[in-house]
Amino acid sequence: MKPTIVLIHGAFAESASWNDVIRRLRAAGHPVVAAANPLRSLSGDAAVVADLLASVEGPVVLVGHSYGGAVATNAAVGHDHVKALVYVAAFAPDLGENIAELSGKFPGGTLGQTLHEVPLADGTVDLYIQQDKFHQQFAADVPAERAALDAAAQRPLNTVALNEGSGEPAWKTIPSWFIYPELDRNIPVEAHRFMAERAGACASIALPGASHAIAVSQPETVAEFILAVVDFI
Repeated sequence: MKPTIVLIHGAFAESASWNDVIRRLRAAGHPVVAAANPLRSLSGDAAVVADLLASVEGPVVLVGHSYGGAVATNAAVGHDHVKALVYVAAFAPDLGENIAELSGKFPGGTLGQTLHEVPLADGTVDLYIQQDKFHQQFAADVPAERAALDAAAQRPLNTVALNEGSGEPAWKTIPSWFIYPELDRNIPVEAHRFMAERAGACASIALPGASHAIAVSQPETVAEFILAVVDFI
């Protein structure tokens, strides 16, 4: 049975951001599911994905982009059929860490100055990237027309998800792989290197000249990386 590849989008994106990667994974004969990540709280989002994982028969390769990596880190715990974790420009927090801490651990991130805040009735805040800053901040190597569409379709991250600490990380027991952009403005490149080294990554690849949105700008490279992981397990 070929592994099912489960993809988790991150903040300021949605499931269709994986479309060009999905097309290539399906062409290679793999079942693929792009999970709907609520972006509300780390524990709640991980529970949603964990329920999805429980419904999948056979081995799973779990892939997260950006905040989706933090969700994967938590959702995979206790699921023995998850055979690999792939972090695509993604957070891999340790116990108690939140993504705000990790993104600010090293210099180079500029996300904070681009955010638009929408206060909610429950006292929390939804965070969007300002549309006129989305291209440069999130997807600098994506054509401007596509970046404008993605900016309009982005889904917000709630401040609870931003600040909630991680549970025990799955990367301590499940093999991990990391692929990340050298010109990431959301997660500084040194943070990517730090997380990959800490997790004892089986492989870690930096993409020169790439932005945070590597699944959109370099889908062939990302798909090939995931397929190499599938071949390894």
